Amino acid sequence: MSIVVHSLSYSHPDRTLLFENLHLTVGKGEKASLVGNNGVGKSTLLQLIAGRLRPSAGEIVLSSVPYYVPQHMGQYDHLSVAQAVGVAEKLRALHAILNGDASAENFTVLNDDWGLEERVQAALAYWRLAHLSLEQPMHTLSGGEKTKVFLAGILMQEPAIVLLDEPSNHLDAASRTQLYEFIRRSKETVLVVSHDRTLLNFLDTTLELSKNAVEVYGGNYSFYKEQKQGQLAALQAHVGEQEKTLKQTQQKARDLAEQRQKLEARGKAQQHKKGLPRIVAGNLKIQAQQSSAQQKEVQNEKITAVADHLTQLRTLIQEQSMLRTDLRKSTLHHGKILLDARALTYAYGARVLWPEPLNFQVRSGDRIRIAGNNGSGKTTLLHLLLGSTLPTIGEVLRADFHAVYLDQEYSLVNAQLSVFEQVQRFNDRHLPEHEVKTLLHYHQFPSETWDRKCAGLSGGEKMKLVLCCLVVSNNTPDLLVLDEPTNNLDVHSQEVLTAAVKDFTGAVVVVSHDQYFINEIGINQHIQLA
Repeated sequence: MSIVVHSLSYSHPDRTLLFENLHLTVGKGEKASLVGNNGVGKSTLLQLIAGRLRPSAGEIVLSSVPYYVPQHMGQYDHLSVAQAVGVAEKLRALHAILNGDASAENFTVLNDDWGLEERVQAALAYWRLAHLSLEQPMHTLSGGEKTKVFLAGILMQEPAIVLLDEPSNHLDAASRTQLYEFIRRSKETVLVVSHDRTLLNFLDTTLELSKNAVEVYGGNYSFYKEQKQGQLAALQAHVGEQEKTLKQTQQKARDLAEQRQKLEARGKAQQHKKGLPRIVAGNLKIQAQQSSAQQKEVQNEKITAVADHLTQLRTLIQEQSMLRTDLRKSTLHHGKILLDARALTYAYGARVLWPEPLNFQVRSGDRIRIAGNNGSGKTTLLHLLLGSTLPTIGEVLRADFHAVYLDQEYSLVNAQLSVFEQVQRFNDRHLPEHEVKTLLHYHQFPSETWDRKCAGLSGGEKMKLVLCCLVVSNNTPDLLVLDEPTNNLDVHSQEVLTAAVKDFTGAVVVVSHDQYFINEIGINQHIQLA
């Protein structure tokens, strides 16, 4: 085995337990994904395996030193490219030897890795980073370039174990495709934490992390999803059985109560006829009451046990069920021209984004994807369409319609408001309070979350809150404008958003590198930016 995790536990510095007694194995050459809800500890487990954190208990056994590609890279900004990927010292030693310094220390550091420099240059070229200098500071690079530097480090270091934490987050479409192919052809043991469903389908095994276990699913993400749906169906069937059991137990308790009442009445009549002494009659009555109380207690315990089990099952079902949100239908007729972009372009100083001006229309019912490499002006084009930015050349003619803009930060959500206040802000239908709270609960916001400040919500929670706001609102959107909407969402939240957009009947204009999302929502037009 390449990775063996045994009885592993981890607590945060404040002693809050994250997970405990985990067991996990990843075989040599296996490609596995680690999935689970936000906050369950996927990235933390990856850092523990990488040796960046120390476990509270348990052990991790590795066949060799792993290579780790982190999700957040700000801590490397003070380093050079060569230092960040761990080849600076070897390159220094190699150049020293080639320049005549034959000290034992240089040969020890180099460790006979004479092909390192050629491998470094080939790795940079493979990831289209040949323009970078190895001495260039990491803080001068874009997010996508930083990620590709660390991916290039795999080819430079040639590790046997590779750990990847959200490797596709900052990559454009072309670089994501390159990453998928790189992983598909890889011979290393690979363990990936990712919300990219296309990437997850390139991996052989899916590992689901929870607080107390890692459950193994012997297939890719699509296989895992099918298995989870099967488990959900089994849970729902079990709920039906338990509901029947609860009804039968409650009926039995009622029947026993009726029988006790009849027996007590019959006993009183017999005692009266027989003329039993008062003390004897009293003892018989006490014995009958004790027997009745014991039977009642036994039945109540059974009812409580079944009811508690039902509550647990329903909680599991709610956690695993897909939230379906009805955004209601746009009232505009299909094909109505909403936006008409004519000879459109935009310039940052002397730099013109699109040398060839853009001409296109957005009609009601359209599903349009705006694609292009990083820096091609995709988000700028969205702002031009929404009217928040004015074009340098050309114009955008707009009909009378309602658009909703969802960026990757979900800025429709006011961080200073509570969850309940945020939804009430959109309640222009004047729904009564109990209906608003019912909708919040349906959108997976239980009562204990209603007073929480929106600033503390995760990306997935913000997305679900926005969907709830749109349902409460009287102003049905005719156009959804989406800018990388799945970037900060866990897989379950992505599924919720995908279903909502898929069912939406109005127009959709989207910028996204998430090919799975694009395929699912039914894009029928493309605008490719150079």
